[in-house]
Amino acid sequence: MLEILGRPQSVCGGVSRRQLLQAGGAGLFGLTLPNLLRAEEVSATTRPRAKNVIFLFMFGGPSQLETFDLKPEAASKIRGPYSPIACRTPDLLISEKLGRCAAISDKFAVVRTMSHHYYDHSGGAHYVQTGKRWHIPLGGGFNATPQDWPSIGSVVEYLAQNPVGRKASDVPETSDLPNYVVLPNSLGKIQTYAVQLKRPGEYGGWLGRGYDPITTSIDKKDATDNPYFRSCTDDELTFQIDGLVSQEAMSIDRLSRRQSLLTQFERQLGRLESEKALSAYDRFQRRALSLVASQRTRQALDLRQEPAAVRDRYGRHLFGQSTLMARRLVEAGVRYVTVHWDSPDGYSWDSHLNSKDVGDHLIPGLDQTLSALLIDLDERGMLDETLVVCLGEMGRTPTGNANWGRDHWSIVFPAVLAGAGIRGGIALGQTDKDAAYAVTSPYGPEDFAATIYHALGIDPEMRLPDTQGRPVSLVENGKPILELFG
Repeated sequence: MLEILGRPQSVCGGVSRRQLLQAGGAGLFGLTLPNLLRAEEVSATTRPRAKNVIFLFMFGGPSQLETFDLKPEAASKIRGPYSPIACRTPDLLISEKLGRCAAISDKFAVVRTMSHHYYDHSGGAHYVQTGKRWHIPLGGGFNATPQDWPSIGSVVEYLAQNPVGRKASDVPETSDLPNYVVLPNSLGKIQTYAVQLKRPGEYGGWLGRGYDPITTSIDKKDATDNPYFRSCTDDELTFQIDGLVSQEAMSIDRLSRRQSLLTQFERQLGRLESEKALSAYDRFQRRALSLVASQRTRQALDLRQEPAAVRDRYGRHLFGQSTLMARRLVEAGVRYVTVHWDSPDGYSWDSHLNSKDVGDHLIPGLDQTLSALLIDLDERGMLDETLVVCLGEMGRTPTGNANWGRDHWSIVFPAVLAGAGIRGGIALGQTDKDAAYAVTSPYGPEDFAATIYHALGIDPEMRLPDTQGRPVSLVENGKPILELFG
């Protein structure tokens, strides 16, 4: 066995991937980057537990003290307005507003001690969706940039288009489905601000525009409307592909003509020095066009094919119907779907002001939809191969404001995981008496990302070439939370 740095290590009977990368980086073996990436192919993936991921993102930061880490013995200024109820998970104090989830808590795990030190919404959104701290300093910006780290979904899309050791141009496009979809809007699109926001964390970043998600678009009625708090009509729930005209206007003949022109345009691209960047954008356009043109995917995007009882079970509000759409998409073959519960009113889960919306709409809506999704997936035989994750980018302060609003608190907050080998009925991590700090080792976004990659069969330490062609690890200083898996 070859010995590197004084310690014999092996993977699959050979040199370990980490040591091979170190050797290659040091110039040993004469490895170029493409050969280095080919050499690590044998250990770039592990046996996948998850065929698909549904990522439910509660943007704004749900309170741990009102959801999955109640502290009924805490001081009155801490414990909040809701009481815990019995559930199927030992040692889990779950909110009375989460009664449906409590009844099926044996289907999911709760990590009570997610933690980071980025108290900002945009930075937190980037962190939990990528496993990397945002390069923009705290308070330095709100919008996504081309220098952002690629989201986990974008990495999934990248690896589908670029199997290790192969160029994108060598990989045939055999599916009319994308691998990564965001519903119902890009994060920030319907938030109430003077300027249009494009929050970071869900894009291809430095991987390139070609690995952005296919994103749908659903508008709110007016500036004060919150479609997460009310029933939505079928006329609203069109789930049109953002940036393309409606499905009715985009006829097959028009698509054929556009694709014909696209083919001609592609021939000209070969003569341009900027071919790489343009081809990445073109891959994105081609995926969007294929999605709209495909009869199979157009059927998946048509919620009217679902029985009324199923739609009612998920909730007729925007989050419920978007989550049902996510189930339809993964059933059709999409690998990674993110569903946002955004903040169209400027607050929502970012509940600084009061607990009325939290108690009347937010937690009951989450309870209805999350429980419906897990039951639906289980009944369809899909839960064993679909990883469901649900969390916000932070938690809330232990001490409440007037009327039980709470401010930003990223030191500790909960995450829910289910399916794809996750052990249901467990709660990991212990917090102090005020749900303010972890008293056991906390889990960072790096660990969370590594866990998702692990479930997908992707080595979290796998390396991708950055914009300068240098190999960089998907996750640094993070390990899969193996205790979650059975």
